[in-house]
Amino acid sequence: MKSSKVILVTYPDDFIINEGKQLILSIPEYEIVKVFTQKYLNHSKYGMGSGKAEEIEKFVKETNEIEEIIVDEHLSSKQIYNLEKLIGIPVKDRERLILDIFYTRATTVEAKLQIQLAEIEYEMPRVREHAKLLSNSNERAGKGGMGEYIVDVQFRDLKRQMSFIKEKINDAKIKRNIYQHQRQKTGIPVVSLVGYTSSGKTTLFNLLTNEYKETSTNLFTTLSTTTRSFKVPHNNKNKEREGGVLIVDTVGFISRLPTYMIDAFKSTLEESLGADLILLLIDSAEKIEDMRIKYSNCMDILEELNVDKSKLFTILTKVDKIDTRMINEIVEKLEINSDVIAISSNTGYGIHKLKTLLMRKQFLETKYNENTNVKR
Repeated sequence: MKSSKVILVTYPDDFIINEGKQLILSIPEYEIVKVFTQKYLNHSKYGMGSGKAEEIEKFVKETNEIEEIIVDEHLSSKQIYNLEKLIGIPVKDRERLILDIFYTRATTVEAKLQIQLAEIEYEMPRVREHAKLLSNSNERAGKGGMGEYIVDVQFRDLKRQMSFIKEKINDAKIKRNIYQHQRQKTGIPVVSLVGYTSSGKTTLFNLLTNEYKETSTNLFTTLSTTTRSFKVPHNNKNKEREGGVLIVDTVGFISRLPTYMIDAFKSTLEESLGADLILLLIDSAEKIEDMRIKYSNCMDILEELNVDKSKLFTILTKVDKIDTRMINEIVEKLEINSDVIAISSNTGYGIHKLKTLLMRKQFLETKYNENTNVKR
């Protein structure tokens, strides 16, 4: 496969640079040739400053191999238009890049609908802005029938598409609610895995459920919610009895995710966020500062989604890659207030303890006993 050589323009911060690179490399055909940094990416004309834009223009002309510029920030149509006019090659902003990654990852009908909805919400403010740019540059946006400009037709068509997609998503939500209600009648506890993208959710999910869902170091490998059952030892007098639990794998979080993208996936997350217990996974093999940023971002998103914090239970993953004596230091520096357990899905470290602790949780014990008529 021929690689597409790209430039990344981002902030001069190690965490942001690394995440920007990870986002780009999540699309296999991309190859990063150079990273340019800029303290501010909110200048009116180009997003970046004029001097930085001219520096990139010079680099592109000298190398004569760059096919695309990716700016790790939201850009307006006007800013993209100005950059493309100056440099002469396509420009993509952070939101467009994330949408492209979503398209390559979506497998279920509902995930595809959610992405289509996010796509429309990304495009709508740009339709009229693009028409203004054409008129200001002495180009004509074009006229349709009955005296309408094509931009009006496009805008109305996008709104119609949005309504149609929302209906489809609502239908899927109704079906999911029916399924969820039927499941609640059984009294089987539900445990949800949430966390930053690439924190190890799907690897743990596969281990607990004997599934073979795709795992990868790439961002957003999982885009749709998957629910499976698994067995955990029940903590009562009958040591041989096992209790069934449903576990839910979800889309990973990421920093600076636009509100409309969170809204687009909110219905997909609703099932998992309504679980009896929410396991928040944190990759312990990363730098403390990176962990702190990701933990903070996860907590912000969970708060935005109105998650009941009393259901949270923090899991430190990939502890086979660190000295286990660091675990207490991580908990202290991240200021984690919930219960914490350290695990490795690769070696099995802490997995039995995780299963045991799950059944020690009051709500799981209660639900299990109600479902199996076990008297305490």
